[in-house]
Amino acid sequence: MLKKCALIAALMLVIGPASARADWLFTPNIGIGFGGDTPSNDKLTYGASLGWMGAGIAGFEADWSYTPTFFENDTDNISFADSDNVQNLMANITLGIPVGGQHGAGFRPYVVGGLGLMKTHVADADQLFTVDSNDWGMDLGFGAMGFMTDHVGFRGDLRYFRDLQDTEQVDGFTLATGNFDFWRGTVGLTFRW
Repeated sequence: MLKKCALIAALMLVIGPASARADWLFTPNIGIGFGGDTPSNDKLTYGASLGWMGAGIAGFEADWSYTPTFFENDTDNISFADSDNVQNLMANITLGIPVGGQHGAGFRPYVVGGLGLMKTHVADADQLFTVDSNDWGMDLGFGAMGFMTDHVGFRGDLRYFRDLQDTEQVDGFTLATGNFDFWRGTVGLTFRW
């Protein structure tokens, strides 16, 4: 009897459907920050994300981006800041659909959103003033990944970033949307394993 059960179990494993696998995704990216509180023109931004997608549909990611000279106004030659930048570190939930499956060539549109840290820095050359701000922030966006092979593809997305402010109440704190916001569009090479 034990041999029959073991044989049936082994047969079920062989002929049964393959289990869905999880994907780890690493994407270095480059793009532009624009709109919202960008003073003028598009601002170069770069960063990377590391994510995990369970069965290719739902997952999470850590996304980091750095935008140097975010607050510089390129339309005139007057600059009050010697150095300035904006950094974001976000923890996001990702929902996607792996069209074509999780192996080989395929296409995966997705939506993403989450919370994290928005860090801004502005300083003048003489160090007369320096502003460093670490605030909670949020991002929402959408994009798509296209894979040529099992392990390499391209990714592009568009995200909206906004800071959050602590509005203290008598019994604790709540977060409300702040005044600082901008958009970010990026493209990158995605590695899947």
